Amino acid sequence: MRVGNVCMNIWVILNQIFEYVISLFRSCAFIVLSMGSIPVHVAFIMDGNRRFAKKKKLAEGAGHRIGYLALTFMLKYCYELGVKYVTVYAFSIDNFRRSPKEVQSVMDLMLEKVELLIREESLVNQYGVRLHFLGNLNLLSEPVRRAVQRAMEATRNNNRAELAICVAYTSTDEIVHAVERSCEEKWNGMNSKSASGVGYGLSKLGVAKNGENSITVADVEKHMYTRVAPDPDMLIRTSGEARLSNFLLWQTSLCYLYSPSVLWPEMNFWHFLWAMLNFQRNNHHLVKKRKQL
Repeated sequence: MRVGNVCMNIWVILNQIFEYVISLFRSCAFIVLSMGSIPVHVAFIMDGNRRFAKKKKLAEGAGHRIGYLALTFMLKYCYELGVKYVTVYAFSIDNFRRSPKEVQSVMDLMLEKVELLIREESLVNQYGVRLHFLGNLNLLSEPVRRAVQRAMEATRNNNRAELAICVAYTSTDEIVHAVERSCEEKWNGMNSKSASGVGYGLSKLGVAKNGENSITVADVEKHMYTRVAPDPDMLIRTSGEARLSNFLLWQTSLCYLYSPSVLWPEMNFWHFLWAMLNFQRNNHHLVKKRKQL
């Protein structure tokens, strides 16, 4: 028994030393990276959870659980590096077309992990992260909807970093939603002016004075789900796919797209480090493009 305890203590000490060395190396690597440009906002399309489970002959749903662990590591690396905003594509509106069993499994996992995120010792509170859940939240089940509302309320005073989780989301739905809200806002404004007699003559003729009743890009962007963050500087999609899959179509016109071949659960520090190096290598060209606009 005593020998067993000694061996266990040695193992714990060695494990702590190993973790310390890895942490020290990561800190040094991030210091070197910080000499170059760091993206303010990184977005992730977490692709390959199901394929990973199939590849490893795991039970259905295991890929999503391992994928959640990969997400926690990526968030940790982002916030340690100084990335202010992270947006992840967690569940598309199109995913509701999958089998009811799979959809329910993902919803159950989401409910479980949302509750974990708002615990006092969670990564979110450790790094002072404010949570946003973006999308058509009315499509979520009542328990999940209540949980995400609690999470957003519980973290609303966190201000060191931001995490936007896109659920029940597609970019086309977001754009339609924003246009509808913009039209409603303009219509209500016109009715308000008509009721007070302001601009009555012009509105009677159907003329918009100085185009003030036109829908502008700024009007649409004001009503986007993703208005809580600036446009992403970099979007990482795993599994080697070079498609946006209806994610942030409006926001990624000048965004660096990076597509490592690994599946999302396989994403690790080295893949993250290489992604950042590739961003720094290409960022000068992207900055030049933005200045030309």
